[in-house]
Amino acid sequence: MKMAKYFVLLCAFTIYCQLLASQSPAEPETLKPGAVAPDFSLPGVDGKTYNLDSFAKARVLVIIFSCNHCPTAQAYEDRIIDLANDYSTAGLEVVMISPNSVKALSYAELGYSDLGDSFEEMKQRAADKKFPFPYLYDGDKQEAALAYGPVATPHCFVFDSKRILRYVGRIDASEKPGTGSGEDIRKAVDEVLAGQQVTTPVTKVFGCSVKWSWKDEYTVKLNKEWADEPVTLDAVDAGFISELVANRSDKVRMITVWASWCGPCLMEMPDMVITDRMYRHRPFELITISADKPEKISEVLRILTVNQASNKNYIFNKDEVFELIEAVDKEWRGALPYTMIIEPGGKVIYRKQDTINPLEIRKLIVGSSYLGRYY
Repeated sequence: MKMAKYFVLLCAFTIYCQLLASQSPAEPETLKPGAVAPDFSLPGVDGKTYNLDSFAKARVLVIIFSCNHCPTAQAYEDRIIDLANDYSTAGLEVVMISPNSVKALSYAELGYSDLGDSFEEMKQRAADKKFPFPYLYDGDKQEAALAYGPVATPHCFVFDSKRILRYVGRIDASEKPGTGSGEDIRKAVDEVLAGQQVTTPVTKVFGCSVKWSWKDEYTVKLNKEWADEPVTLDAVDAGFISELVANRSDKVRMITVWASWCGPCLMEMPDMVITDRMYRHRPFELITISADKPEKISEVLRILTVNQASNKNYIFNKDEVFELIEAVDKEWRGALPYTMIIEPGGKVIYRKQDTINPLEIRKLIVGSSYLGRYY
């Protein structure tokens, strides 16, 4: 009897612990107008560490939570740059903070960007866009994000000289580049600089949700699904390969020729798989062609499976490498790996005999008119 009672109590305690573990922290409330700016200490992409005192001379301090990957955030970057430049002599300072945890950000969410939200990738984006303001990383502890409570990226907070919050919300109501000029935030800034009450102190925001570290279930789910996807390998002839290169599809097509015995090929394969996962839900497809002898098909499939390469994979069905070279690209001189990016209709926008630069090809892919960075 005692053992049965003990067992019931043990089961109840186990269920209670599981329920506690399954409960995620609540998302923070967004700071309200009238609040004092919470301090922070965050690293910038320029190698400096910033806190509120770093902006002590600013008559108006604009803190914007944004990020690299979000198409909405990217759509507003030029307007943020213009805001910082246009008001630089008026005593306004802008600081941009990336709040996202990289472990809660899936490759599938990077389809409108060439970059994720890591600190190193932030450095690249800041350099690419020549940000005239500090770009700070809050992705590890998310302390600033928890204190300010951004809902989406971008989300703006405008503080007066006493660091009292006067405006919180959007930049403007027109996401598409070229259709807005930051009207909402500029009006708030003008009113603060003039010592007036802000007419509309709160506006709604729209954009990508903040990637809180405890909300990584989507990333975990996708990683499992990708790991479970079947990996296939089909033997094809020269005519089939020529048709692949002609690209009569409606997708940007990246074709890479590789071999199981090629060290550089094996080294770059993980980057190929990541690129596929970033853009596969857009008009893009990755195709691999093995230059191995046909009898090596089992070894080729094994390597593809280890790398979870669930894209389209082919192996040339003849032991005639020069026939393969002619079918792929007459400009290919024969060394492996060999990669081409081909737009619909057969226009080659990239060809490389050697290992790829992942950032370079992702810029090309997302920069194609068939994809783009914005909705």
